Amino acid sequence: MSDPSNPFDAMMKMSQDWVKSVNPALESFTPKGFESLWPTMPKEVMETVMGKTFNPEGLDAKTKLLLTLGALTILGAQAEAQIRMTVRHAMEAGASKQEIAETIALVGVFGGVPAMTKAMELASSVMESGEEEDT
Repeated sequence: MSDPSNPFDAMMKMSQDWVKSVNPALESFTPKGFESLWPTMPKEVMETVMGKTFNPEGLDAKTKLLLTLGALTILGAQAEAQIRMTVRHAMEAGASKQEIAETIALVGVFGGVPAMTKAMELASSVMESGEEEDT
C-alpha cells in the first residue's frame, strides 16, 4: 500500500494507523458523515470560531464563510459536503441567497463553469430545502 521511498505515502500510512488505533470507526468516517453529525454550527460556536472573537478588527463570520464558499466552489465535486455545510453556515451567519449565488458565480470565473455549476446545484438544494440535506 505504501512505498517506503515516498515520504507522502509513509505519512499517510502513519496517519491511517494512528486513526485506527484511536478509534477504529473513524477508518470509514467521511465528510458526509461529519455533515450528518453536525449539519450547522450553533450561532454562538460559529461566532467564536468564524467571527470577531479572536480578531475584533477582522472579517465578520458572514464574510469569512462567503470566502470559504468561494474556495470550495473551485474544488467542485470534491467538496460536496463541505459546500452544503458552508452554505448552511453562511445563511446562519446572515448571508442572503443572492450573496451566496453571487459568490459562487464570481469564483466560477476562476474555477470554471463545471465547478460553478456543481456548487450552484449544491447551494440551491440547501437553500430550497431551508435546512439540512441528506444526499
